[in-house]
Amino acid sequence: MSRAALVIALVCSIGLQWAILQTVAWAAMLADNLHSRSLAQAVERTFDGKHPCSLCKAIAKGKQSEKKSALQQSLKKMEFVCERRSFICRPASAFWELSCADETARALPFGPLPPPPRRLSV
Repeated sequence: MSRAALVIALVCSIGLQWAILQTVAWAAMLADNLHSRSLAQAVERTFDGKHPCSLCKAIAKGKQSEKKSALQQSLKKMEFVCERRSFICRPASAFWELSCADETARALPFGPLPPPPRRLSV
């Protein structure tokens, strides 16, 4: 159940619901147009954009209102505060010298491995 809710929330957040509704509207228009026309004429009338159905008009209004609200939100977010900041780089007042001794060889628990045996050539 939680996965279904997550999928629905994701679909709505990216606007995929409009594509799904538009597909349903086109399928219904195509089915209606096939009752009175040939397949080629029905497909042409469905997708020409000159004969939208009521669902297509509602989808267009929904998309338009969603775009307006998104534009208004983006305009509200773009309020910049003009504040000048300067970066001043100052040298350190004291320095520490680190000794660089090779302590890694003494830290090993054993010495290096002996070389592999040489092969006898006959």
